[in-house]
Amino acid sequence: MAMTDSTGSTWRYRWAHRQNERRQRTFRDADEAWRRRDEELRRLRTLAGQFAGSVEAGAGLPMELAPGEVVFWALPAAQLVEVRHNAVLPAPDLTVTAQSNPLRNRRPDGIRIADAGMAVITNRRLVLLGGRGRRDWAYGKMTGLAHDATAPVTLIQVLDRRRASGLLLPVDVAADFRFKLTLAFADAIEQRSAVIAQLDEAIAEHDQIKPFRPAIATPGQARLTGFVPGGRRTVAVAAAIALLVPLALLESDPSDPTRSEVAVAATPGPSVTASKPVPASPRAAAPPASTPPRSPSPAAASKDLCGAPANPMGYGFCAGNRVRKPAAEVCDWFDCVPEFWAGRGYLVQCRDGSVSLAGGSPRACGSYGGVRHTFRR
Repeated sequence: MAMTDSTGSTWRYRWAHRQNERRQRTFRDADEAWRRRDEELRRLRTLAGQFAGSVEAGAGLPMELAPGEVVFWALPAAQLVEVRHNAVLPAPDLTVTAQSNPLRNRRPDGIRIADAGMAVITNRRLVLLGGRGRRDWAYGKMTGLAHDATAPVTLIQVLDRRRASGLLLPVDVAADFRFKLTLAFADAIEQRSAVIAQLDEAIAEHDQIKPFRPAIATPGQARLTGFVPGGRRTVAVAAAIALLVPLALLESDPSDPTRSEVAVAATPGPSVTASKPVPASPRAAAPPASTPPRSPSPAAASKDLCGAPANPMGYGFCAGNRVRKPAAEVCDWFDCVPEFWAGRGYLVQCRDGSVSLAGGSPRACGSYGGVRHTFRR
């Protein structure tokens, strides 16, 4: 027997059932993604605290350790790659970024495989023990470091070699290799505490966006729009048509016999954008693209931005608070990514130089090489 409400109808119960199924499905998907990210962050935090090397770990390796050098990690399968052309890589940093898209087991264009062997990470250098010899990348000589966003390739530049070279790794170990190399480099410059603090902050921020279980929809909350096929969208389209048809008839003005068809065709129609409300905040819509960039104020120009592009807002890469509500003119001074104002995080610079407002999200700068720096003020 079908359930009915006080009016004897059953569509309200069907509406409540559909709403509850949709809400639960959306919640389960969001909660699963949140838990995967939470587990990964906590795993990295544990690894950062326990990451330690030893001289014994290097026993049996065909390499001689320097005084005070210890082995952190050894990977038996790695390939040496060399860049065919000269390239300038970004400076090494300690930013820990999550891989937004899965890596593909491929070799990017412009590089060639020169050797294969075992990769060894120590507290002084990265070493490839290959069949044709040994290749070292000392941390003290590193001038550039880049992880490919789509392939398991890490490229490194050092002072004593003109062209960049690096390693092509198995897809399933590439992420751990990159993180452990970051920890080893941080140890070399005595900044492991900065990596741990970054992970603690990421875990705290991730806790704040944990999905909430949705409220249960009841038949009494159903509206008449739920009875119409298509719901609110159908009602909204019908209302728009009801408003636009009288306007179109009014614009055509058939009562004026002296008006020609050409004049009617040339008359501009009602602008849809004119009826839209003015955005209340910079997150609602990006500033007009026609606004010419202004020269930075003397105070902003004299401020040290730690390598960030000059801007009158004072956004730089130095210590400070992350920029979560950037100024409306931010895209006049930086190369904003498409859908910039749809971001719900903090201001970051991608590896290709563009800026995004999705900092803190695993998808931040996913199509632009990953996150390079975080803006602060």
